[in-house]
Amino acid sequence: METTLQGLSSSDVAERRADGRTNDVTDPTSRTIGQIFKANVFTPFNFLLGILLVIVFAIGEYKDGLFGFVLIANASIGIFQEVRSKRSLDALAVLNAPHSTVRRDGGDVTVASKDVVLDEIIILIVGDQIVVDGEILESTNLEIDESLLTGEADPVDKATADNVMSGSFVVAGSGVMRATAVGADSYAFRLSSEARRFSLVKSELRTGINRIITIVGWMMIPIAILLITSQLATHDGFVPAVQGSVAGLVAMVPEGLVLLTSIAFAVGATRLAGKKVLTQELAAIEGLARVDTICLDKTGTLTEGSLSLSTVEHLGSGEASSVNAVSVLAAIGESDDHPNPSLAAIVAEYPAGPGWTLTDSIAFSSARKWSAAKFADHGAWYLGAPDILLDSAPAGSTLDTARERLQHYSSRGQRVLLLASSASGLNGETLPTELVPTALVVLDEQLREAAP
Repeated sequence: METTLQGLSSSDVAERRADGRTNDVTDPTSRTIGQIFKANVFTPFNFLLGILLVIVFAIGEYKDGLFGFVLIANASIGIFQEVRSKRSLDALAVLNAPHSTVRRDGGDVTVASKDVVLDEIIILIVGDQIVVDGEILESTNLEIDESLLTGEADPVDKATADNVMSGSFVVAGSGVMRATAVGADSYAFRLSSEARRFSLVKSELRTGINRIITIVGWMMIPIAILLITSQLATHDGFVPAVQGSVAGLVAMVPEGLVLLTSIAFAVGATRLAGKKVLTQELAAIEGLARVDTICLDKTGTLTEGSLSLSTVEHLGSGEASSVNAVSVLAAIGESDDHPNPSLAAIVAEYPAGPGWTLTDSIAFSSARKWSAAKFADHGAWYLGAPDILLDSAPAGSTLDTARERLQHYSSRGQRVLLLASSASGLNGETLPTELVPTALVVLDEQLREAAP
């Protein structure tokens, strides 16, 4: 059925719900508790000791079964650690938005994200998380942050007919989209499924230990026959003979090697957990020990994805002598209903605007890297990337100072915007030939509290 900007009707929504074409889907889980239990209990080591323990219990000599504690401890260490990791992994979620604004029966309503259906018309504004895959129907300077999905921190411009993926965020502008994939068909669900998928870690240490256990197991067969024969010849009765034979066979199993390896892995996993690193399988500790190069992407891990205003450095030229740059920034922030992260940081610092009358504006675009605003009685102002705006500034001491201070802040890893005035007003998306640098706006990325 074709959908229009009027949205679906109530009957359309009911039909899709009946067909299961909704965003209500159970997140995939990683390994089950049963799979973890099976992987840690049914091992060659436990098999050998388990047989000997059963024999000891069968003859009623329970005091000789103390070696069973090694078996229990070895299995418990792995089960405890991997169950804890499973719960942490299952708690991971790409989608966190509890509600979405959709258009139904010609009106905008807020619904739970799980109630969004296929072909739904969804309204997008700054701060919204996109909960389904879709196609853009309307775009007003719409920019999407896909860093959670791709690792790329720069926002992406989205125009009409462009596709968007679930899990991304609206960081600038506004728009309208149509849901083309929901539930298990959406990108966010597939990404979550892949993140939770378990694959057995290749461990040379574990492979070597299992090989030793296997060899010992085959050697036990003839040795057990010899031991029971010799014990029957030297002892009175069957039970003492079995006791002596089991004692000899238990000594052949490298219990200490296996137990100490498990303990070492558990200690490593615990230390990593203290540093917010999830160890899905204990043997992964060995793999980490063999790594000589690690590549990390800080996006979404060290930083929160938001900015804060560090300082505004006046360049002391042009309009700065009569109009305070802070007032200009506050006015620009006040005039934008859907600020991008950079402007949002400015608004957070200067929430009270001067109340200037906006007569014209050009919204920010990551393609051209600047925005502009013109105010009655206060002139035209441009705010954006210094390397773009400074190319339109006249040569002189102010330009040299701006470039020098820009280099200073950039070398410290800070993000810098340039505020510049224009005597010729706004000229569409074409920069005027002579911009007057007024101030540098220095921004810092917000670090997560848990970041080292």
